[in-house]
Amino acid sequence: MASNGEVQEAAVRVIGGWACPYAIRVFAALKLKAVDYEFLQEPAGRKSELLLRTNPVYKKIPVLLHRGAPICESMIIIQYIDQVWASNGPAILPAQPYARAMERFWAQYVDDKVIAPALLVLRGLTDGDKDNAAAQVSNALQHLEEAFVKCSQGKHYFGGDNIGFLDLVLGSHLGWFKAVEKIAGIKILDEAKYPEITAWADRFCAHHAVKDVMPETERLVEFSVNSAVKTKPSN
Repeated sequence: MASNGEVQEAAVRVIGGWACPYAIRVFAALKLKAVDYEFLQEPAGRKSELLLRTNPVYKKIPVLLHRGAPICESMIIIQYIDQVWASNGPAILPAQPYARAMERFWAQYVDDKVIAPALLVLRGLTDGDKDNAAAQVSNALQHLEEAFVKCSQGKHYFGGDNIGFLDLVLGSHLGWFKAVEKIAGIKILDEAKYPEITAWADRFCAHHAVKDVMPETERLVEFSVNSAVKTKPSN
């Protein structure tokens, strides 16, 4: 308890959303490093005063608050977590410079090519050709299938024996992959096309650092449907 009788703030807090993949990767990174944190759910449909104050430039979640100091942008947050809690468990980023550069490259590719804007089209949140969007995701996953073989070197994760940076970035979207399969009626994680990625996805979602922060598929579908209704223009 604080001296004035108020409850003392947690040393680590995360402003985010339970359905936000960019926040999910931060939650999982903290769990990997066994760091206790407080989750501050950002209210739906509006931006809280705390978010606007701690991320005045982008005004987006997630934001990590470490003893009150804000760190923004999910990939930067993960790297910060890896450095600050370096002695807590395995490293998230590879020590070898080339391997580190490759994981950063593919992580950026995931957010640029796999997610925006294809999944938003498939969810019905933005206009666009759904067949073309599905083809974009398929092409990206084919590249990632090949990247997994190179990065993992025959082990279970992109990071090798343990979940690493690229695992967190791509893995944070797996809940939405499964939800989009139901929403759009298409198969994204096709075992016949991407045997390595689909097997990796099962391992990732079952990991102790992930399974409690990955939203259930049906809950994401309901969330997406409600979001689509709210974004449709009124007559």
